[in-house]
This record gives sequence, C-alpha cells and structure tokens, in this order.
Amino acid sequence: MTMPIYASPEQFMRDRSDYARKGIGRGRSVVVTTYSDGVLFVAENNWRTLHKVSEIYDRIGFAAVGRYNEFENLRTAGIRLADVRGYSYDRRDVTGRWLANAYAQTLGSIFSEHQKPFEVELCVAEVARPNGDHDAPYGDQLYRISYDGSIVDEPRFVVMGGVTDPVTESLEKSFSAGWDKASALRAAVVALGAAGEGAPRDLGPEQLEVAVLERFRTGRTFRRLDDAEVADALAAGGAERGGDGDSEADTMADAADDGVTADGDEASEPDVSGSATDDEAAEGDKSE
Repeated sequence: MTMPIYASPEQFMRDRSDYARKGIGRGRSVVVTTYSDGVLFVAENNWRTLHKVSEIYDRIGFAAVGRYNEFENLRTAGIRLADVRGYSYDRRDVTGRWLANAYAQTLGSIFSEHQKPFEVELCVAEVARPNGDHDAPYGDQLYRISYDGSIVDEPRFVVMGGVTDPVTESLEKSFSAGWDKASALRAAVVALGAAGEGAPRDLGPEQLEVAVLERFRTGRTFRRLDDAEVADALAAGGAERGGDGDSEADTMADAADDGVTADGDEASEPDVSGSATDDEAAEGDKSE
C-alpha cells in the first residue's frame, strides 16, 4: 500500500497563490484613479464587447483583471446582490465598502476551500455625493480585492494586472490630487504604455476601455467614454505642450522685431568686427 504524498498547509497555500498570481500577471493592466469630479477607469482592452470595466449600482463601479469568465460571474453576482439590498432597504445602503467586503468573503472562501482559486483581482470604486457624505476628501473610495480575499483601501489609485511596477512608478510621478479628467486620462494612458512588449508604447483610443463615475451626474453616475472623446482628451494634452513652445517662440520673435530683448532692455547694435559670420555660426551649430 502506497502512502499519500504529504504537503503542509503552508505549501498548499503558496502553490495556490503562485497559480493565481501567474494567471493575473498574464493579462493587461487596469488603472483606476480619482479625479476632481469623480473616479476614472482606464483599461488596456482590445475587445469591444468583453468589458473589464462595468457598472454595479448607482454610484459604484467595478474593474477586474484575470480570467474573464470568473470575474464576469463575480460582476453579475454583485449586481444581483446590490439590487436585492437596495430594493429591500434603501438605495443609500448599497455602498462600495459593503460590496467590497462581500467580494472579499467570497474570494477568501474560494481560495481556502476549493481546489482551484480564482485567477482574478478586483477593484470596487464608489464616487461620493456632491454634498460630501463621507469622511475622506470628496469621499471617493477605491477598494482592491485580491484572489485570496485580502482587501485594501487605496486613497489615490489602483493598478492591477500584467506587470504593475512600471505602471505604478509612472503614476506615482504624475499623480496630482484634484487633477481634472483629461490630465488623469493622459497620465493613465502613459502609465499603461510604460509596461508591456516594446515599452514605452503609444496607446490609441481603439486599444483602451475608458469609463467614469461622475460626481455631479444624477441617478446612475457611470458613463463610458467613446473613442472620439478619448482621442480629444489625448490630443488636447499634445496641443497644450506644443502650444507653450509656440507662444514662447512668438514672444521672442516679436521682441526681436521691436528691438527689445527678452528682459525688456533695448537691443544694442551688434559688433561684427570680431564676430563670426552667419555662415560660420551655422557651420558651428551643425558640428555640435
């Protein structure tokens, strides 16, 4: 009679964790961040109908990475749970913290009791009401729920899936509390392009899935941004950077025409006796 192979509980948990992390790491990243008027979701997603970002309830959004069939089952279960609670009690009783705890309990039970853990990582986001019902500034809440049921409250942004270190590092440098939607979107796209093959990459609207929870929107606050709106936001960032340089150059050119230096002093006549000619100066510039 052969003896069964013994493995300690710690080894079982490590194996399950490694298995789930590898599955999540094979996907593309998702960024969820707060901005002045709500919460922004940006996912690298080439699919047009299979969404990583969705609506759960009036002021609650959902983002996920990993196996699509697994996090889609969790999404639909969360919608049903929120609808039942809102109908049985009050719509204000459906909160992001309550839903995140429900997801954490479900994923924790699956991780410890089932043979195979879910290869998913979730973010539940809730946008605060305009009158500021919550304690935190603006009251926006971001909860990250891992495959093992652990839950973390993130105050600024959440990065999930794929290779997260370059994305997180880019957002750490660019994040600004209270920034507008266009700035947050451009920073998130740049951060997503910092990871992956051929990084840094320029991601276009057709490669992105973008949605927002808008604070001042009545009723259902979730809204998807189409490709045209995303393209306009990304183009506006490039125009602003280009526009600053053009205005400075125009100012200097106008000052030169008026015979005034940039400091406001009158320009003196150049001394050409001991200086190089224009042709010689041009040659020197080319050599550098």
